Amino acid sequence: MALSQCFHCAEPIAAVDSFSTFIDGEHRPMCCPGCQAVAQAIVDAGLTSYYRYRSEPASRQQALVPEALKGFSAYDLPEVQQDFVHSQNGLEEVTLTVDGISCAACAWLIEHKLKQMPGVKQAMVNSTTQRALIKWLPDQLKLSNILNEINRIGYHAAPFQLDSEELASSRNSRRFLLRLGLAGFATMQVMMFALALYAGYFTDLETEFRDYFRWVSLIFAAPVVFYSAQPFYFSALRALLSGRLNMDVSVSIAICGAYIASCVATIQGTGEVYFESVSMFTFFLLLGRYFEQSARRKASVSASNLHKLVPLTAVRLTNGTPEEIPAKRLVLNDIILVKPGEAIAADGKVISGVSGVNEAMLTGEQHPVLKRPAEQVYAGTINLEQPLEIQVSALGQDQLVAEIMRLQEFAANSRPAIAILADKLARYFSATILTIATITFLIWHYFISPEDAFWITLSVLVATCPCALALATPTAVTCATGLFTRLGIISRTPGVFEKLPQVNTVLFDKTGTLTNGNVTIDGIRLFDEYTEAEVLEFAAALEYGSLHPIAKAFSPYLSSSLKATAIRHFVGEGIEGNIEQKTFRIGNAAFCNCSPVDAKRQWIYLSCDGKLIAAYALEDKLRADAKQTVDELKREGFGLAIASGDNSRHVLEVAESLGIEKVHANLKPADKLALISELQAHHKVAMFGDGINDAPVLAAAHVSVAMGSGTALAKNNADLILLGDHLHRFTQAVAIAKRTRRIIRQNLAWALGYNLLVLPLAVTGHVVPYVAAIGMSASSLIVVSNSLRLLRTKL
Repeated sequence: MALSQCFHCAEPIAAVDSFSTFIDGEHRPMCCPGCQAVAQAIVDAGLTSYYRYRSEPASRQQALVPEALKGFSAYDLPEVQQDFVHSQNGLEEVTLTVDGISCAACAWLIEHKLKQMPGVKQAMVNSTTQRALIKWLPDQLKLSNILNEINRIGYHAAPFQLDSEELASSRNSRRFLLRLGLAGFATMQVMMFALALYAGYFTDLETEFRDYFRWVSLIFAAPVVFYSAQPFYFSALRALLSGRLNMDVSVSIAICGAYIASCVATIQGTGEVYFESVSMFTFFLLLGRYFEQSARRKASVSASNLHKLVPLTAVRLTNGTPEEIPAKRLVLNDIILVKPGEAIAADGKVISGVSGVNEAMLTGEQHPVLKRPAEQVYAGTINLEQPLEIQVSALGQDQLVAEIMRLQEFAANSRPAIAILADKLARYFSATILTIATITFLIWHYFISPEDAFWITLSVLVATCPCALALATPTAVTCATGLFTRLGIISRTPGVFEKLPQVNTVLFDKTGTLTNGNVTIDGIRLFDEYTEAEVLEFAAALEYGSLHPIAKAFSPYLSSSLKATAIRHFVGEGIEGNIEQKTFRIGNAAFCNCSPVDAKRQWIYLSCDGKLIAAYALEDKLRADAKQTVDELKREGFGLAIASGDNSRHVLEVAESLGIEKVHANLKPADKLALISELQAHHKVAMFGDGINDAPVLAAAHVSVAMGSGTALAKNNADLILLGDHLHRFTQAVAIAKRTRRIIRQNLAWALGYNLLVLPLAVTGHVVPYVAAIGMSASSLIVVSNSLRLLRTKL
């Protein structure tokens, strides 16, 4: 009996089996109904690229027809999730594209529903980019459950993947243009007949001609009401089904109410018709939404551009033989060759070659960074000078470019307190407007002018729609986040744009912050029979595995034959470990139980069984832009101070050279924390840090800043990360945050001011419906356009 392989799991199958799935234009053989169902689910989910780029066959599906394959279950497969799910600290994290979001209320609804699900730890939805950032416990919840819940409340979600996102965006844009074009065409036709009807008020128009024009207007307005205006109805229906009101409820009531009333008047042959108003304000509403969507795409385009810079192919070296393969087929520890002028396909370490690498896509800095063997390089950066051989150390969602996008998505989804307040106002505003519209109709109908009551109520509903209020903050924050990314600044906590403008005091760590962090050994003093080579090897063995900048100074002296065991880190003091059955300590003088050698230089000490055996003089040069940054901060009126664990004269020398008057030296982590607490009693403090001993202080500061070369722990406790290690980016971040705050306030002032101005005009009958639609759309466009000014900021 002839055998062949299952396309899904590569298990042998008998020729008599007839299971197959249509993939990439061909019927692929399957070994069982389980594999067939899984493969079909992957195809249905639009993830056939998995089969093109996978490096290993999938696992065999034992169940005949797995129950998990219902709905979105294909997204639960590990082989599928590897492209878009990131695991960290026991949590799964994914960015979803959500179709159907029309306003901040939609975002609130999705967040509210997801947070009620057991296992969901975080749910943040950005109404500007129409994306959601979800974190959940995989042992309590599956991704398919999350997708099904979003689908159940009327939205469609799928993992964010760049190519599929662009295709979906293009399809949605074409569909929206069709709705807009139809509404525009119908509006022109209905207005032609409306002119004839208006002329009838000045001349005698026979009843049959008047009814004819009304019936034709009814027919032309029908596709506008039943097709073009559908986005408003669906949005309103979702809100009502969830027991809430949003801005599209009033718009939908206005459109449907005006059309139904006009149809009744046409059938009965009495009363007024509003077909031209219905068509016209639907057209203007759609036109406003279209421009808003275009602006949103522009505001969020920088996030997508990062992934575009990562090449789709790589040259893998197998026993020295080059082979060009899709980048998705790379696995950890593969060796890739990157020629001059090519982009690097994956994160890794240089194992051969020396070359300058342009990291502008990460840091915003065009100046090349020299890369030598053992140094880290990142996907998407460009090799400029010589060929490099690189060992792959991270792929997919574990690469730095993916981490930056996650942090950027988090920052864009985060809402400052003023945005949360605006969202609440918008929700209550909708209910208030419906109440005012009802009262307006009753007053006009019974006490003023019954024939005008309907169109005045219509104008109130349309003119006062709080679209601009809901757009005021998210568009500005999205633009500012994109500008941060362009400069190599990553914000990773909510409220950064709100906190930065409040800062008035800056506290600097010294090593790795004001200095480069490239610590070198500038001299050695011996106090025992050990040689320089031996004490260097002892120090290197103790420092092995530490991420502190000082540890890097000893890494060249690491001996493969010398190992330290029972290593213990004493944060802010030093390291203790056993070498050759003796207890060694390396750290400050107090930790090594000795007196300082020379207060004019920075020293660390090595002791063996409590006896001092060596001291190392360290040198670390100032950052090139440290003086510029300090001078800029002084001009802006910031209070400056240094808080360092070093107790040498070097701290004072750094302070004097930079012009910083307040110096706090020889501080332990607890001392730094106490200093921060003391300062924050009267000031808003920004803390710069770069090491493990700075993590508690970074967590406690009003705003914390970590340098891109800092330890992972320091970054995890920082509000801002400066990827390019340029201190002056902080002053630029403060300037952007201040401008963002100013633009948010302008947006809110305009949105609230417009509604407060137009409401009495609409209630008193001074705004006709189509003018109300123009005004409402123009108000939203002004807010979005004002936010887009951030992208043109010159720094």
